[in-house]
Amino acid sequence: MTEVLKLEQLTKTFPVGKRLFGTPRGMVHAVRPVDLVVQKGETLGIVGESGCGKSTLARMLVGLLTPTGGRIEINGTPLDTADPAAFGKKIQYVFQDPISSLNPRKTIRQVMEAPLKRLHGMDRAERSRRISEIFAAVNLREEFLDRYPHEFSGGQAQRIGIARALAAEADILILDEPVSALDVSVQAQVLNLLADLKVQLGLTYLFISHDLAVVEAVSDRVAVLYFGAVVEIGPAAGIFRAPRHPYTRLLADSAPVVGRALSAPEGRETELPDPLNPPPGCAFKARCPRATERCAEAPPALGHENGSHAVACYHPL
Repeated sequence: MTEVLKLEQLTKTFPVGKRLFGTPRGMVHAVRPVDLVVQKGETLGIVGESGCGKSTLARMLVGLLTPTGGRIEINGTPLDTADPAAFGKKIQYVFQDPISSLNPRKTIRQVMEAPLKRLHGMDRAERSRRISEIFAAVNLREEFLDRYPHEFSGGQAQRIGIARALAAEADILILDEPVSALDVSVQAQVLNLLADLKVQLGLTYLFISHDLAVVEAVSDRVAVLYFGAVVEIGPAAGIFRAPRHPYTRLLADSAPVVGRALSAPEGRETELPDPLNPPPGCAFKARCPRATERCAEAPPALGHENGSHAVACYHPL
């Protein structure tokens, strides 16, 4: 298989609380050194609780945030040296809130024409033809083109957001909670659309979501993030059925199931560590029932097991 996206030691740090003379009170490591390889045509699911660094990672991949360190490559071309327009043709972002991600002052036609003009330099006739093709692909009527974003439902607006990303003719789409703001019935329609587009256009997806059932259903592999680092990665078919990291087990057990009462883990910490005062060693040790003194010495490295499955834990399940 062909590598289309490669991350090497990717990090992002934010200064917090500037003092009188501009020096920060501290630094928050939102994304700790991350190494990932995504193959052409696959869907990589990215899961983790709020604050684990999923959206920060996604925004770095499309150039909305500048990495503090590390390297991002698409088809062997590094993000930090690529022409922004050329890079925009390779990777695009589908936002979580479909309505707020569209300019309320512009018609849908103007929204759709922007990438066609700026990235591909198409004339009016070419733009019209391409927009018709894209709208047909996402099952939208062309009469919608002269309306404004507030005139659409959430499902229609998300289809428009997907259409805008497709207009750039990108090979990779970053899907950041693409169905979390939609009704369940509409979620199914959008997920089926994404599956069809992936096959028809040969796309590669990074699918970020809190919904573990959705991630398992749409993904080929799943990466689990905790406190800014990948703690487990493996095939979607088995990572939640037979997790190796205690945090992955905690996520799976916390997912709502019909007929099972909701309950929080007892006897352990339930919150993420303080980002301004990160603990030594494994960041999950205060919440982990298997933690030992060794876990406080140094963070465990991501080690491969059974080829495609890797876990960062001294005492894996």
